[in-house]
Amino acid sequence: MGHNHHHGHDHSHGANKKTLMISFVIITGYMLVEVIGGFLSNSLALLSDAGHMLSDSISLGIGLLAFKLGEKVSNYSKTYGYKRFEILAAIFNGVTLLLIAIYIFYEGFQRLMDPPEVASKGMLIIGFIGLLINILVAWILLRNGDTKDNLNLRAAFLHVISDMLGSVGAVVAALLIMFFNWGRADPLASMIVAFLVLLSGWRVTKDSVHVLMEGTPSNIELHEIITTIENIEGIKSIHDLHVWSITSGQNALSCHAVIDKNVSIQECQEILRKIEHQLEHKGIDHSVVQLESDEHLHEDTILCRKKFNSNNHHQHDH
Repeated sequence: MGHNHHHGHDHSHGANKKTLMISFVIITGYMLVEVIGGFLSNSLALLSDAGHMLSDSISLGIGLLAFKLGEKVSNYSKTYGYKRFEILAAIFNGVTLLLIAIYIFYEGFQRLMDPPEVASKGMLIIGFIGLLINILVAWILLRNGDTKDNLNLRAAFLHVISDMLGSVGAVVAALLIMFFNWGRADPLASMIVAFLVLLSGWRVTKDSVHVLMEGTPSNIELHEIITTIENIEGIKSIHDLHVWSITSGQNALSCHAVIDKNVSIQECQEILRKIEHQLEHKGIDHSVVQLESDEHLHEDTILCRKKFNSNNHHQHDH
């Protein structure tokens, strides 16, 4: 069963990587078009959308790099491998987004006071193509990638969705300028996009810092975990419980479990297997549980200890 799980993991990993690669190429190519179009048509809405696309492109590129680096096998100096790189990348991405958003707000405010001339036809065409490109990439990510469980891919997907709204903003602003000659539509649209960029930047940064601070993963209910372990026959209580993320979609747990004094060594192994099995269903794929009997608790004598890791077979595979 273990090896099937490994192949399944490989398959979704490969699919995620390929999906990111295709999306990255499309978004980056079009981002360059928007930058040139934004400068030529003097549209801040287009430039802010290009800024947003740049952040998409960065997040997709970093996601790709994180997948590549995450494949590197763990070694003595990095016992978890390079999986945390994805989180560092997400922080970098989040902060970049915040800076882009602040700059667009500043620039938009200046333009509201004194709206410049904007070539609205070019802005409309480029904004509309941008919208189509975003819809295409969102569809590719949704159809082929694991946007539900993989933080990396989900972040990329959310980027593309808010970017899509940015393109809608640019199109609407271009129409308002063309039909009503309302020059302020451009900086207003760009500030709305900036607000979306600010939100996604803040969210990505907050989630990444939470992972780096070894915070409890958002998809894990701690009281559920405690109840699950304590309901296993032979276990009286647990203490010194820690749950954290190594990287997105990889949760780890360590704890001490107090067992009944009449539990035999053989039963200990059985209890550990049960704990491991139950935790896997709760989204924890790496657990270290130390069993101790209540009579020895204060002397901290370990009755039987076993470190187990559902990914053990991965090590043999390398």
